[in-house]
Amino acid sequence: MDQTTPIVLVPGLASSARIYAPVIPALWRFGPVMVANHIRDDSMTAIARRLLSEAPPRFALAGHSMGGYIALEIMRQAPDRVIRLALINTQARPDTPEATARRRGLMERARRGELREAREEMFPELVHPSRRDDAGIRRLVHEQGEDVGVEGYLRQQTAIIARMDSRPTLATIKCPTLVPTGDQDNTIPNAFSKEMADGIAGAKLVVLANCGHLPQPEQPQACADALVAWLRN
Repeated sequence: MDQTTPIVLVPGLASSARIYAPVIPALWRFGPVMVANHIRDDSMTAIARRLLSEAPPRFALAGHSMGGYIALEIMRQAPDRVIRLALINTQARPDTPEATARRRGLMERARRGELREAREEMFPELVHPSRRDDAGIRRLVHEQGEDVGVEGYLRQQTAIIARMDSRPTLATIKCPTLVPTGDQDNTIPNAFSKEMADGIAGAKLVVLANCGHLPQPEQPQACADALVAWLRN
């Protein structure tokens, strides 16, 4: 490792730095690791602009779920600053009307103080079926929700609802790109990951076995191995 690669990690919706804790030790060997704060703005443009103002001049970028939407916006704003790109359990598509309606319902519940209850109800969708009784991952989901808070969550959902369709710009991505996904992601189907990988020249699709939407805690070793290989190649 004769070269240092700064690494910027972007969490997902209602997710914080905690999501990357299982893989950071493996990544830290390659260079300084920064976990972006993505709860302060309510548009993808503003989130990406702030992240770029706080990031190193050039860096490897990994975004998980909503973090992938932010990463794709960064690729529009400052592609020359990104050395490598990883799009983890995410998609390039915009929100559907049905998804937006669901988000607005969740936002209303959050305003009523029901964010924790909503996250509890959604937990089975977030993980592989074999982990629906995993107390550790369930606790992680709730702790992250507390990290983000209601106002942060509302800003995030507002940004997600208005995000652009990134499919037309996939072909402009020229840096080495990794697209990891769970084999049973019930939140963002891995068909959307395949669509992204097919749209980015040279992108590598990695399907993680026995994995849902949260690969870092669900399959920490396999997830870390894929990211290490991405940083090495």
